[in-house]
Amino acid sequence: MKIYFAGSIRAGREDRELYADLIQHLMQYGDVLTEHVGSKDIKLNGEDGLTDEQIFNRDIGWVKESDVIVAEVTTPSLGVGLELGKADEWGKPVLCLYRKQDGKRLSAMVAGDKKLTVRVYSSPQEAKRIIDLFFGSL
Repeated sequence: MKIYFAGSIRAGREDRELYADLIQHLMQYGDVLTEHVGSKDIKLNGEDGLTDEQIFNRDIGWVKESDVIVAEVTTPSLGVGLELGKADEWGKPVLCLYRKQDGKRLSAMVAGDKKLTVRVYSSPQEAKRIIDLFFGSL
């Protein structure tokens, strides 16, 4: 199974370690095409050595090639939003993980899309249990 993991890069890297942890957990279910999202080497300005167009083409290709998409959507990201829209358009199963935060709400465009599976969690362990349940239902 090919898994596309989506998480914020240019919109903020505060959850990088969480992304890496979730990606490691996802590897038991298949090939994670986007391991780099959890890399400490990627900074706010993105990946070195690739143009924006190259990143777009590669990532959209990976979304299309994937069997399932898992997105950590706590940090709002235009790129992740675009990826979710394409996955939705192409009929891909999508799990969105959102960590509840005081004074903030998940975008209505994600929360209101009934084709997406949206789950709220409060700890990495809970997020992993949600992932396990999601993959168990595929």
